[in-house]
Amino acid sequence: MMRRMLYALAPVYVFAVFAYGFRIILLSLVVFPTGVFVEYLFERVKKKPVSEAVFVSCTLFVLAMPPKVPLWIAALGIAFGIAFGKCVYGGFGRNIFNPAITGRLFIYITFPAFMTAGWINPSLFGIDAVSSATPLELLREGMQAKLSSLFLGWRAGSIGEAPVFLIILSALYLVLTRTASWRIMVSTLGSATILSFLLDLLNIPKALPVVPAVLSGSLFFVAVFMATDPVSSPRKVKAHWLFGIIVGVSGVLVRTFSLFSEGWSFAIMIANSFAPLLDELMQDKKKVKA
Repeated sequence: MMRRMLYALAPVYVFAVFAYGFRIILLSLVVFPTGVFVEYLFERVKKKPVSEAVFVSCTLFVLAMPPKVPLWIAALGIAFGIAFGKCVYGGFGRNIFNPAITGRLFIYITFPAFMTAGWINPSLFGIDAVSSATPLELLREGMQAKLSSLFLGWRAGSIGEAPVFLIILSALYLVLTRTASWRIMVSTLGSATILSFLLDLLNIPKALPVVPAVLSGSLFFVAVFMATDPVSSPRKVKAHWLFGIIVGVSGVLVRTFSLFSEGWSFAIMIANSFAPLLDELMQDKKKVKA
């Protein structure tokens, strides 16, 4: 399952290198060894090998970073995510929270100046990198964002969040191979879209037009790759729908009403906290009576 997730992430990673250059590879050369080493330190005590899942966490973490994030901050983030988002709970299969999101949220709150800046427009291998505002920032200033650029991923943002068309193709692969839950994807995207539409319809301050709002930011990336993490999401099929709704609604509320420009990292952590409860609520009634 973890290997299929890596296959699904590969096109997005290649697109990121094409759009931002070999700095992505340099970032990976810092993040991957750091993440693997931290997990190794914990697993060696139990005399167990490093899990293949750590490579998925490192890949997701790299793709969730701003293109110009300092390397030392990225190293600190992945180390924190693997240690406190995974290993302290007993390692793979026991963690409550998504390790990549845990690490990203830690440095997002601790180093906001670095994590909310450093955006650049994509260019061929990053040769003509120019600083730019993200589509969300442009929309909040009353400017327009080209829908074609949003869909094709040729706009500023986190390293791997932009190419919506590739993320959709990866989602189809994950669903067809039964690697990820389509229910979580649909409920996350659907609830976020509906709530964005209602807030815009009611002229709520800071609410964004629904189509640009859905295509901007990291909603698709989070819905396909983060929310569907089989360890930190619910096990029960019925619970998948509620879990996705919590992600979608929480992300839009944070994005609209808080001081943070994006809310999807918070949304995943909130939903992860509810996952065990959702499984408990969705237990088969006959088993509960027994």
